[in-house]
Amino acid sequence: MSTKEAKQQASVDLMKKEDLPEILAIERESFKTPWTEGMFIDELKTRHAQCLVVKIDFDGKAVVGAYIIFWVVADEVHLHNLAVKKEFRRQGLAGDLMNLMKHMAGQLGAVRQTLEVRVSNNEAIGLYRKCGFIVKGRRPRYYTDTQEDALIMWAENKQDE
Repeated sequence: MSTKEAKQQASVDLMKKEDLPEILAIERESFKTPWTEGMFIDELKTRHAQCLVVKIDFDGKAVVGAYIIFWVVADEVHLHNLAVKKEFRRQGLAGDLMNLMKHMAGQLGAVRQTLEVRVSNNEAIGLYRKCGFIVKGRRPRYYTDTQEDALIMWAENKQDE
């Protein structure tokens, strides 16, 4: 099966501790300063956190192809983490997870979504804009590893969507 066909064989599941070795590998290939196993375990224990994985049937084995972690608190959603395994990128998985987050958030009464993103992460900024997010602010030196600024982006959850 090619990676282009993978999306057709994908399912979304709740993240489990057993998924962490694959998630940590994706995390390391995706971010300058990856989350630790402890950070993921903390998210799995957090009441407000929604932790989801995309499992892809690849060569007869279910592998983690992507994941998303977001919090729903009161009427807001805060995206904490989103990544796609390199060989499954540019196939719409990240956009699908963003749309799922928006849908779940609406079901839980959230009317707004927010996130922070490195100012240099043009690919992610493009995805977020495509998903309806706009830049509303900037956090100077937000990322302690590089002292890079973060853009603060917001999107509204429309009631008719």
